[in-house]
Amino acid sequence: MSQWRTVIGLEVHAELETESKMFSPCPVVDSVMTEPNAAVDPLSLGMPGTLPVINVQAIEYGIMVGLALNCEIPPINQFARKNYFYPDLPKGYQISQYDRPLAINGFVNIELEDGSSKRIHIRRAHMEEDTGKLTHVLSGSLVDYNRAGVPLLEIVSEPDITSAAEAEAYARKLRSILRYLGVNSGDMSKGILRFEANVSVMRENDTAYRERTEIKNLNSIRNMVKAIEYEAQRQIRLYQRGDTVKPATLGWDEAAQKITVQRYKERADEYRYFPEPDLPIVEVSREWVRDIEASLPELPDALRRRFIQELGLSPYDAGVLTAERSVAEYFQDIVAAGIDAKLAANWITGELFRVMNANGIEREDIADIPISASDLAGLLSLVENGTINQSTARKQVLGDMWDSGKAAESIVEEQGLAQISDLALIEASVDKVLRANDDLVQRFLAGNDKVINAIFGRIMAELRGKGDPSIVRRILPEKLESMRE
Repeated sequence: MSQWRTVIGLEVHAELETESKMFSPCPVVDSVMTEPNAAVDPLSLGMPGTLPVINVQAIEYGIMVGLALNCEIPPINQFARKNYFYPDLPKGYQISQYDRPLAINGFVNIELEDGSSKRIHIRRAHMEEDTGKLTHVLSGSLVDYNRAGVPLLEIVSEPDITSAAEAEAYARKLRSILRYLGVNSGDMSKGILRFEANVSVMRENDTAYRERTEIKNLNSIRNMVKAIEYEAQRQIRLYQRGDTVKPATLGWDEAAQKITVQRYKERADEYRYFPEPDLPIVEVSREWVRDIEASLPELPDALRRRFIQELGLSPYDAGVLTAERSVAEYFQDIVAAGIDAKLAANWITGELFRVMNANGIEREDIADIPISASDLAGLLSLVENGTINQSTARKQVLGDMWDSGKAAESIVEEQGLAQISDLALIEASVDKVLRANDDLVQRFLAGNDKVINAIFGRIMAELRGKGDPSIVRRILPEKLESMRE
């Protein structure tokens, strides 16, 4: 019997961080922190007689995203009315785009855990206005229109994604690109970035797609992964017992950790799309596109390649360092201070991320931690020039820097942590340890080479961890070999 496989297409809704809404001068505000219905105007509330005006900055932001996603930017795009009635849609319709979207035929390359990569194609990216926000209470529903009319870019992938893991990699890559461009904060907890997954399953010998369902308004990547896995298994169970899958709009119940059916699926013609009569067709000149393209920052894929080719980083380290723009900038600031790139990469992805994780700080917030890039560069310079060793830097200095806010050099001086490099002093400590550990010496001389690590550890303890390990490792074998004579 052939195996089942999952087929996934993702729709990503990204609010664009413009100053004003998509079709009016009403300001865009934090819809979570701001008092409900504080940022509204007649257009946001759907008042009769209001006329929309296109926000040019939102169009430019949308073109930036399209270019970053390797899309074609058609010379003509047009807004349309998408008609449906819901309390969070005050006009009774949404201004969106239908058959003439802003960007088409793009792709994103994702990296998978096994080291392979895959190309996910993007069908379209179109502009629209966001809806309001409903809060359901026992006595009814409350609606906040602060978000109504905020510029929203919907990015629609082809059904190229075949697992929840691939969906996660795609979602994280897309979020990273949006944050690099500075057009979206990526904050899913506030609804600024939202995912909807179209899920179906098929057998390996199927020649056509089966019915799909759509999981709406997923508010975290973790929940998206859980919802996709749950829905794929649900569909497989239905087919295996002879039932069918009905096209439906689903929700993810985080508390119950299960899928719920919200309503059965509408068809596109049920929205009665037609060209928006109050807005002109938008002509996008090739010169305008070139100007926007010239303004794009270096994006994750290009930066990753440069880190590998120019700085000699491993593909894994380069991928970790470029996943978040703030981390890439932190790393580049350290390298610009003269620190070896591989040393900086190892410390950021190892020790620094460990301390951040212990303090509950996300990697994207690295710019706000108590240790600045220049502070860490100061610590690593002490390691590079031999003032302190790696162990002292990791186990003592880094933590003290985090807690006190002091520079590494000050901590080393105040606590007397400078590395001992005096040859005579180190030789004396080696001799003392060898005399006190004759049993280990005899085992080494009898052919047990591995015991040298235990002897080395006792010498470093004798030097209170401050001995220059390179000198100890050079002297110790010489001393031991001389005892064979």
